[in-house]
Amino acid sequence: MAKSKKKKDAASHTPRITNRRARHDYHVLDSMEVGIILRGSEVKAIREGKVQLTEGFARVDPNRMELYLYNVDISPYSHASGANSHERLSIRKLLARKRQIRKLLLESEDRGITLIPLTLYFVRGLVKIELGICKGKHQQDKRQDLRKKETDRDIQRAMTRKHL
Repeated sequence: MAKSKKKKDAASHTPRITNRRARHDYHVLDSMEVGIILRGSEVKAIREGKVQLTEGFARVDPNRMELYLYNVDISPYSHASGANSHERLSIRKLLARKRQIRKLLLESEDRGITLIPLTLYFVRGLVKIELGICKGKHQQDKRQDLRKKETDRDIQRAMTRKHL
């Protein structure tokens, strides 16, 4: 019983960084979990929650059939020395199976399809990224989503008042 509590406590302390802007600006068609190659100082900075996913995107290199992550800002770890520190906006390699990369390559060739990092989290001590296959929204779609959220909130408020 003590072991399971320890695991839950450890899991609750690791951050889950989400890209809230992605769901506002894009329609998420599909998503998949991929790994990422990081340095030690980058992992420690992620544990501190010093990551910005808002400008990030991924691309498939068709020659090598490899997946790369661009424009994800991982701030320097506060206790890292000069030799152990990392660059904030370096290009990072993502880890996925060949068939997943092939699927992403085929889908990203379509016009308007972008690979966006949705969330960044830890699984058994390893950093994972939920990568979304997204299509950009128009301003009209964003307005419709806001209207829908407002009506859902109003309905929820009305339901809670009725129960009191």
